[in-house]
Amino acid sequence: MLALVTGGLTRLGAAIAARLAEDGYDLALHGRGGGALDAPAPALEQAGTKWARFAADLADGTAVESLLPRVTDHFGRAPDLLVNNAALFEEGDWTDLSRDVLERHLAVNLTAPLLLTRALAAAGGRAVVNIVDQRIVNPPVDQAAYTASKLALGAITRVAARAFAPMRINAVAPGLTIPGDEYQDDQIDRLARAMPLARLPSPDQVADAVAYLAGAQAVTGQTLFVDGGATLESYKRDFVHLASR
Repeated sequence: MLALVTGGLTRLGAAIAARLAEDGYDLALHGRGGGALDAPAPALEQAGTKWARFAADLADGTAVESLLPRVTDHFGRAPDLLVNNAALFEEGDWTDLSRDVLERHLAVNLTAPLLLTRALAAAGGRAVVNIVDQRIVNPPVDQAAYTASKLALGAITRVAARAFAPMRINAVAPGLTIPGDEYQDDQIDRLARAMPLARLPSPDQVADAVAYLAGAQAVTGQTLFVDGGATLESYKRDFVHLASR
């Protein structure tokens, strides 16, 4: 089995890659540039995983169109699984949202996943897992372009599952999982306690959800929320603006 994981070299993508390696997948790991690999190469090799890096700017239509053929040429076969994990995330209010910013987010977070999904279906792929965001249920007013693009990808997951059947297409919607430097340490603890489950999801738990959907032969068009119960509440702002001192 072969999986293409966009944004698979670092952070959540690297955790997903490591989990898929445990399940016996060979890995095509995409990154915008060369980049370091958070999932250490020895760990992948210990699992017997054949893997390779593929650089592509997902905002570039030509790069997107060529990515799957490049992977196929390298491994001698098309991927069985596509994980659309790569994403562009920027701050920005709805009141000053520009066309350029919106189009850039849509290109990476919506258009590229959809074009890669179409290409995989044409190549006989078996499954797609889109990484969306728990905010697609109760969207905060922050990060306007990112929020709009993830709302679109979440909705299109269901449409694509019908359009490209029998290839299965599902989504995983993480909550706050890998906080950035803008979070305070004690803020993370307070946010965790504020979740209905009094905890935030770990990268490994999100990766487990991806692995489940990759192999769930009777599941398609579904979104699995891995968010500590965050979707049971409604937050007016993004988490970075909450529970801070």
